[in-house]
Amino acid sequence: MRAGPGPAHTGRTWSNGSLPDHALTGAPFHAECAPDLVGPVSMNLDYHIIDVFTDQRFSGNPLAVVDDAARLKTAEMQQIAREFNLSETVFLLPPENPAHSARIRIFTPQRELPFAGHPTVGTAILLAELRAPDANGDRDAIIALEEAIGTVRVGVRTRSGAAPFAEFDAPKLPEISGATPSTERIAAALGLIPREIGFENHHPVRVSAGNSFLHVPVASMEALAKARVNAPEWVQSITPLDVVGAFVYTRQCVHTTSSFHARMFAPEAGVVEDPATGSAAVGFAAPASAFDEYPDGVHKRIIEQGYEIGRPSHIMLTLVVRGGKLTVVRIGGNAVRVAEGRLTV
Repeated sequence: MRAGPGPAHTGRTWSNGSLPDHALTGAPFHAECAPDLVGPVSMNLDYHIIDVFTDQRFSGNPLAVVDDAARLKTAEMQQIAREFNLSETVFLLPPENPAHSARIRIFTPQRELPFAGHPTVGTAILLAELRAPDANGDRDAIIALEEAIGTVRVGVRTRSGAAPFAEFDAPKLPEISGATPSTERIAAALGLIPREIGFENHHPVRVSAGNSFLHVPVASMEALAKARVNAPEWVQSITPLDVVGAFVYTRQCVHTTSSFHARMFAPEAGVVEDPATGSAAVGFAAPASAFDEYPDGVHKRIIEQGYEIGRPSHIMLTLVVRGGKLTVVRIGGNAVRVAEGRLTV
């Protein structure tokens, strides 16, 4: 029995938690109520997870790639990137030029980026595997990605029994520009002492190559292992530089085949520490060539990163010097597909 008038209809719930009249009496449910029961329309989008700058699953830098994302708004892309909570998430869109492979947008958990290295490598390898012809397990493809910085053409090579490899020329050459904080302030922001900053003739510099980074040399792997973000000092010294983060490196390495060992901290991009940072490696070409005074020619250097957080990564950095000037910067690396699924928005 009910002691009063029926509850107000509020879609799928009722104001006092009781059932509506038609459920008690068997009376027909009036058609005019039906629209109120229809919830918001959802979208189902396929996604892939790829580990980049590695030839082994569960190492390198994981990347999420969301397919068919043209219907998403910018705020929804940012929300999805925050949900994945990886260093970067890529959203695939139709290219503006039909001769290109895709237009992509790249998001960290906190912001959109005009360009990034591991999303470029990972997305190109994924598209090559999904779209390029397969001849006996071997593929060679050129993937043209429209990014906010410009069109980036990526060469992808896949061979039977080996992880795919991709390589691209940086769309913008790095430039050392702008003042940097004192050694004392940088050391404090990274939880280090001043004498641990710098080695040989390497000293901190701010470099821009689409994304800007503070490049900080440290004396040893021991010092690099101690580095951490000291938030109050970081906000005072690093935040005003308007950089993505700090790329901290040393010449001491885990492997004899590597040239530099690095870590990258980007707390304001929502990345406590990045396992591998291709765009920072692009920028690193400027101090590497300037301080090490590479002669004219082609110079290949492997940067190892991510070891301190259990995600070992290897970035192939190629520098071309002509007439004493850096003329080409090329970034390369392997990537492996790890997972795929469907996202409901």
